[in-house]
Amino acid sequence: MRLNIEAARLGMEDVAIGDSIAVNGVCLTVVSKTATAFDTDVSRESLNCTVGLDAQDGEVNLEKAMRLSDRIGGHLVSGHVDGVGEVVKFEPVGESMLLRIRAPQALSRYIARKGSVAIQGVSLTVNAVEGDVFDINLIPHTVSVTTLRHLKPGSPVNLEVDQIARYVERMVSVG
Repeated sequence: MRLNIEAARLGMEDVAIGDSIAVNGVCLTVVSKTATAFDTDVSRESLNCTVGLDAQDGEVNLEKAMRLSDRIGGHLVSGHVDGVGEVVKFEPVGESMLLRIRAPQALSRYIARKGSVAIQGVSLTVNAVEGDVFDINLIPHTVSVTTLRHLKPGSPVNLEVDQIARYVERMVSVG
């Protein structure tokens, strides 16, 4: 499936054909571009294991691939979605918003208090974990500049767990 994404606010001047751009957390390749938009092809595999790419219209979170010379302000996000979670709760708590997510059981072991997780491509810090449910505190800025503001209980979300946790598990299991 080919997607055309309007991305004027992203800034397309430094984007080239073949570059990777994360769309709602899914790493996709730019196959054509204009001054304000780009096209990308999405495989059936990507459509089968993510949410939100087959919508006709709507906002998406966009992030260009990091250059090795850039500062790391969050955690390393590869754009390789690990699974789809479900919003359990999204409600105000003081000035912030509490976002509670149920992760697939196979991913919940990688989610730890004060660890990192990407939801819809937005890198966030986990505040609490109980079983396969975890909490995130969203500050007003994050809510206002991402599509997370549209979430509600029952919404499916793309999840990417911390890369280091995955590699540690692999090293321990092979060791």
